[in-house]
Amino acid sequence: MTYTCLTRNRQNGTERMDHMKRVGFLTSGGDCQALNATMRGVAKGLYQIYQDEVEIIGFEDGYKGLMYANYRMMKRSDFSGILTKGGTMLGTSRQPFKMMRVPDENGLDKVELMKHTYYKLKLDALVVLGGNGSQKTANLLSKEGLNVVGLPKTIDNDLWGTDMTFGFQSAVEVATNAIDCIHTTAASHGRVFIVEVMGHKVGWLTLYAGLAGGADIILLPEVPYDIQVVCDAITKRTKAGKRFSILAVAEGAISKEDAAMSKKELKEKKKNGVVYPSVAYEIGAKIQEVTGSEVRVTVPGHMQRGGEPCPYDRVLATRLGAAAAELIINEEYGYMAALKNNEITKVPLSEVAGKLKTVDPNCSMIQDAKDMGISFGDN
Repeated sequence: MTYTCLTRNRQNGTERMDHMKRVGFLTSGGDCQALNATMRGVAKGLYQIYQDEVEIIGFEDGYKGLMYANYRMMKRSDFSGILTKGGTMLGTSRQPFKMMRVPDENGLDKVELMKHTYYKLKLDALVVLGGNGSQKTANLLSKEGLNVVGLPKTIDNDLWGTDMTFGFQSAVEVATNAIDCIHTTAASHGRVFIVEVMGHKVGWLTLYAGLAGGADIILLPEVPYDIQVVCDAITKRTKAGKRFSILAVAEGAISKEDAAMSKKELKEKKKNGVVYPSVAYEIGAKIQEVTGSEVRVTVPGHMQRGGEPCPYDRVLATRLGAAAAELIINEEYGYMAALKNNEITKVPLSEVAGKLKTVDPNCSMIQDAKDMGISFGDN
């Protein structure tokens, strides 16, 4: 992994341009709480240097806006009062990377469409705020010759090359609050409660929220569980006089049995087996069957993407946004601004693209939790 410190080559805000600087913004993939705050950071950094000699063009609904030239000219006032606003003022959409080379419904090449818009608008740079798939496309466009700067957005914190993504800490607060609220009703009724947390492939959000919310059992995609071990942990609590148990379960949690199957075998099993709304309901049904405990499932769902960004994310978004502006000012393209050891740095998009930052089953956080008696369903 190549980490490079950002250089500061500003010219006291008085640099003159031979032409109007034109920078495109787009937000891609699932939304999160600090997208607006990050765009604000980029814009303010650019306006500080270029004053009135920069134009910011906002593409609507992510890469779709870039493809079909759906955009609007942004004003300075657009970036005022948005530090605390969740969502994205530009709108977003999911455009899977694997479909980027597949012609659209009119038979047009999507990559060529994006390149055409970029050159038609005479952009000097394109800023992409997105997660794994979005940064893969950003790297693709960079390889096609476009001047691209990436910004790490995802509530999953699974983007390779950065210690933290903006949106993650805000989502942790929402998921933790859900677990906190469940505690009182679980204790009152003496039930087993399962809180299903977002995260199909990676369990950072569930791990952090589970620890912060005092969950008794935490199930992650990276740590396949044994349902008997889970039930034994609940039974042990019951025998110790505990009236309730709380499970924080990632939506991508998987049993040891299923993890050992091939994709084909797993698909066949699901086709012929009982269909559950989600993994939390499947786990809940098995717990109730084995232990006889009364089980309830809570799914915060998209609440985890909503609301205001927390203070941590506001700071991170501001720092990352300013770093992206710095990269544009210095004409350093093909990088993603990132956080490493609490310092803002830059990482080549080519190193970020296609890589997931997963939870190490042997990491110290999991070991610390196990030392406290928290079960991960594995042993």
